[in-house]
Amino acid sequence: MLYQSSNKHREARFIEMFRLGEEVVMRKLFRTLAMSAAVSVLALTTGFTSAYAADDKKAEAAKPDAKPAEAKKEMTGKDLAFDRAIGNCLACHMIAGGELPGNIGPPLIAMAARFPDKEKLKAQIYDARVANPDTIMIPFGPMGILNDEQLDKVVEFISGL
Repeated sequence: MLYQSSNKHREARFIEMFRLGEEVVMRKLFRTLAMSAAVSVLALTTGFTSAYAADDKKAEAAKPDAKPAEAKKEMTGKDLAFDRAIGNCLACHMIAGGELPGNIGPPLIAMAARFPDKEKLKAQIYDARVANPDTIMIPFGPMGILNDEQLDKVVEFISGL
């Protein structure tokens, strides 16, 4: 009888361990699927908006009364962050005043409190993989999405939120 109860106890422990292992596998699978979906959506929205932006620029250049490029207004940090073809921060983050924000990344609020040092914020935007290798945030610097001047403008805007 003692032998049977210890076997039942062992079997119950094995089933419990199996369930816990199954739960961990399911969490990892869900996390992987969620990241894949988020990256796919981001890549698609960036690609489509870039195509539309290119078409708009071609159409604008084809107009006979088109103004020279020098007369264009210089983009601010907010312009860059909200532009779907350049910064595209709104694809992942909620930003006050932005239309159709994403919810993949954290909302960009109280940024001066979260990043009192602007250099840390700049490093995070430049390449978030340094602080978190598992991040899904695009490395804007290494991928050449934002140049140094644009990055500085975006940091100034975001730090003021």
